[in-house]
Amino acid sequence: MSSEATPEQSRYDRAPRGRAPTDQSIGESVGQSLEAVFNSLPPTAQRWLHIFRVDPGARQAPPSPVRWVIALIVANVGSLISDAILVAMGKWIFPSTQNFPHFQFSDYAKLTIVGVTIACIAWPVVTWISSQPRWLFLRLAVLVTLVLWLPDLWILHQGESIRGVGVLMLMHLAIAFITYPALVHLASVGSSGRRSVLAPGDE
Repeated sequence: MSSEATPEQSRYDRAPRGRAPTDQSIGESVGQSLEAVFNSLPPTAQRWLHIFRVDPGARQAPPSPVRWVIALIVANVGSLISDAILVAMGKWIFPSTQNFPHFQFSDYAKLTIVGVTIACIAWPVVTWISSQPRWLFLRLAVLVTLVLWLPDLWILHQGESIRGVGVLMLMHLAIAFITYPALVHLASVGSSGRRSVLAPGDE
């Protein structure tokens, strides 16, 4: 019997270890679908996407499910703790904010959990579409934080306390500072090896 490895065996030899074949095939299927969509875009659109490091053909290996869940828990718990600390400090420094309605735990906790969870879901998607996912995700985090400040400015315009609104804006900033490193470090790309995507001529 010949000991020469077949192309199929070579492909599996280069696949990331420690990940179930089902996870591998699902990730490959999603990545290939995104690559097909990208390749169907007009050249001008592709050039603009390349500027923002969007290139499914050079995508990175996504985080493993276990590491992603750990990052999800750490990001949510850390964000809720930072929220509570900032609210307590805000009430202590600015006694006039004691009855600020948005300082209720039930008010900010649900919004924090929803926002952080959406960010955690976005991280694997970014690894599927970007050749430099951390570069892109950082800029998305900055953009989202700026967008989330808009409702704060709106309630300020509606007459809410400037001190209370200032604390809310700090809470959004703290959540970004906690969620981004939790995801890119705890659920880092390539934690189980690079995705097995063979360029033409590699076989």
